[in-house]
Amino acid sequence: MSTQITVRLPDEQAAALDAAAKALKRSRAEVVRGAVEQHLEDFDDLSVAVERLCDPSDPVLDWDEVRRELLSSGYCSAAKELVCSIPE
Repeated sequence: MSTQITVRLPDEQAAALDAAAKALKRSRAEVVRGAVEQHLEDFDDLSVAVERLCDPSDPVLDWDEVRRELLSSGYCSAAKELVCSIPE
């Protein structure tokens, strides 16, 4: 089952929606459904992240300490390259 909704968009957003739909060869509805789905997934991810940040039992890691441990462990050269490429 699906529910129909109506939204009002500023003219600029409606034009951008039309351009995106045309470029993607999709209907306006398909583009809007995809955008809503992506937004809700991002919202869920953010909600989980905030919940974890608020969890007092979850340890806070110090970036410098983690970096040193990764570099000294020789665990993975790919990880080492990644860590070394990030400016301090």
